[in-house]
Amino acid sequence: MASNSTETVAKRAGRGGDELVFLALGGLGEVGMNCYLYGLGPEGKRRWLMVDLGITFPEGEFDPGVDVILPDLKFIQGQGAGLAGLVLTHAHEDHIGAVIELWPRIRCPVYATPFTAAFLKAKLAEHGNGLKIPITEVPLGGRFEVGPFSLELVSLTHSIPEPSGIVIDTPHGRLFHTGDWKFDQHPLVGQPADEARVQRLGEEGVLALIGDSTNAFRDGHSPSELEVANSLAGIIKGANRRVLVTSFASNVARIRAVADAARSTGRQLVVAGRALHRAIQVAIDTGYLPQGFQWSDQQEFSYLAPEKVLALVTGSQGEPRAALARIADNDHPEVSLTKGDLIIFSSRTIPGNEKSISRIQNKLARMGVDIVTDNEALVHVTGHPRRDELRQMYGWVRPKIAVPMHGEFRHLREHARIAREAGVPEIVTPINGEVVLLAPGPARIVDQAPVARLFRDGRLLVPGEGGAVRERRKLAFVGLAAISLVMSRKGEILADPEIALDGIPYEDAAGMSMEDIVFDAVEGTLKGIPPARRRDPDMVREALRRSVRSAIDQAWGKKPIVKVFVAMVGGPKG
Repeated sequence: MASNSTETVAKRAGRGGDELVFLALGGLGEVGMNCYLYGLGPEGKRRWLMVDLGITFPEGEFDPGVDVILPDLKFIQGQGAGLAGLVLTHAHEDHIGAVIELWPRIRCPVYATPFTAAFLKAKLAEHGNGLKIPITEVPLGGRFEVGPFSLELVSLTHSIPEPSGIVIDTPHGRLFHTGDWKFDQHPLVGQPADEARVQRLGEEGVLALIGDSTNAFRDGHSPSELEVANSLAGIIKGANRRVLVTSFASNVARIRAVADAARSTGRQLVVAGRALHRAIQVAIDTGYLPQGFQWSDQQEFSYLAPEKVLALVTGSQGEPRAALARIADNDHPEVSLTKGDLIIFSSRTIPGNEKSISRIQNKLARMGVDIVTDNEALVHVTGHPRRDELRQMYGWVRPKIAVPMHGEFRHLREHARIAREAGVPEIVTPINGEVVLLAPGPARIVDQAPVARLFRDGRLLVPGEGGAVRERRKLAFVGLAAISLVMSRKGEILADPEIALDGIPYEDAAGMSMEDIVFDAVEGTLKGIPPARRRDPDMVREALRRSVRSAIDQAWGKKPIVKVFVAMVGGPKG
């Protein structure tokens, strides 16, 4: 069985010629930001296939001011014209959310099923600023060529229409990239998973399965969307006042379940949130919701009797600008809740969003709103395979190699254990950037590609390491002291220094003003510098920076960021 070690002893030995490799620029060792690459050919001359190009969410205080996180594509950008195309497995943001912003860096054809293509086009129309991306629609179960790769889509089930595994045929053998999946024979929207095709793959022979790891710790089999729909209908039927449901906007099955519950309980469906409106329209256009699908905009909410309203709102992950956050802050222009109303969180918490969701739930609880989550009732099911489904997949496909993907590293390791128990001969558990040789020879990690993150910071994409976000992170912990000083060219102090302290305590433990402490440090430092040496503004600036930082550290126990501005006036320099 292949080792997961990154030792380089056998990296180059015996290699050369045509190879089949796999690596991830995102999605291995984390949940989200999925971006996978398959390379075919000799090293340095490979053609590449990209599967998915998604985002992930910032981790609260560790990424201050960051809206979303995207994979850095510098590796594949450095491959020239080697990228043959990008194939999207489904329309979740962690798989397509970076396409619009990063496509100009790769400029390759994009392939997607009708719903995924329509979803991306709708986003492009809203946020693309006129960008034209060549999107080729591929039918469910379709076969097509992308450069040297022969591809086939295999319909699976997930929490969105048209999730597809990808069969990748190469001269070295067949790969099966599962995407996000589970086996659900009652998905409520769309077709059940094509289990017969999955079984035939095993009969035909599969070199490697690259598979979803998200639920590798959960026993059993994932419940069906139909079970959730029935549970939601029962909860809503028993409610006496207003009911709000929040879920992922792209979960069309959940939208339909809530709409069905509204109809069966005599309530009117109200939708709040632009992303939900977009998802509903795309689902209608692609046939996953009926042409006559009825819903009201949020302006109708206040006109309905409490027992007659059922609202579907965005913000299940605590997003600060989404409808639910504004409702919890009593800041929404049309939707408000009072004591005795009910809100159902019909979603799972994405890792990293726990605090923001908890804050919203506590605000709602203080209003007297009743809250139901998946801890109290069956109001959400995962779209990912549990242990029994993983075992079933391996029993059918019987690959020679297993490469766990899509999950934190603990998920990848647990998936690897299940694959090992299922009898898979070779297992490789890489992290982002590790290049896995799939053929020829035994599967193993053979190289390391550069990987990094990009931050969407307002309207800009900035490097994840260093730069403004790193400085902002430090500011959040230690604050800022700014000192402005005006001096003559002869080194004379022309005015009292100006001091501004942000994020720093007002007083020390003895009650002395922190501003006075800083002023004393500045004054003492300036007195200690001979006038002739004060003519050097750089020396004065650095001396003041050091002394102020040290004085605050002695008083507070933390070393702030210190900025010193020295203006020299009163004649020509020197």
